[in-house]
Amino acid sequence: MKWATLVLILLNLVVWSAPGWLEPAAFKSSATGMLPRVSSLKVDPVSVVSPEPEIQCLRIGWFDSREEAASLAQQLNQEFSVQEVERELSSLNWVMIPPQPRDVALAQFRELYTQGVESYVVSEGEYRNAISLGLFESRAAAESVLEEKMRQNLNVVLVNFPRNRIGYALVLGVEPHRETEMVQAVEAESHGRFDFVEISACEGVASPEKNP
Repeated sequence: MKWATLVLILLNLVVWSAPGWLEPAAFKSSATGMLPRVSSLKVDPVSVVSPEPEIQCLRIGWFDSREEAASLAQQLNQEFSVQEVERELSSLNWVMIPPQPRDVALAQFRELYTQGVESYVVSEGEYRNAISLGLFESRAAAESVLEEKMRQNLNVVLVNFPRNRIGYALVLGVEPHRETEMVQAVEAESHGRFDFVEISACEGVASPEKNP
């Protein structure tokens, strides 16, 4: 009985003293898990990427020549490229005496010339050897001339004259948030005489030309 009582007392002592043995070890274990100091942190410069700003393309037209477009870009001190574009213009109204044998056309042209009528003989194309009496943007104006020539007993017709023209557009590479500033600069330099000014996203000016 005494031995049993002694064993129970020893077991109680072990249970009550065990937390004291474990706490230092637990505390020591947690202390080794402290966060590193900020100064010890390292940043891999390769992993930090600064995105390039998206360049905007400012497109301006039309210019009559490549040199005229380049001159404006140089005044603005901007990298640029010039686009050559064949653009379709509105057709004209052509009053003419229809094609005829060349000797007949030349004889009639001389007669009209002596009468003070402005005209010329068409030298090539679909209406070769016709006599032109005028090209008009306004159809009403062309019809008025047509009626006048018909009263003079001339064999005249009115035909549609399609036309194309080479135009030059200037493309400027503009940084983000500078689009409005650049448009204002363009308008100031050009006095607002362009047909259009367009802004669109682009990777950059295709073939940059620089002010020498």
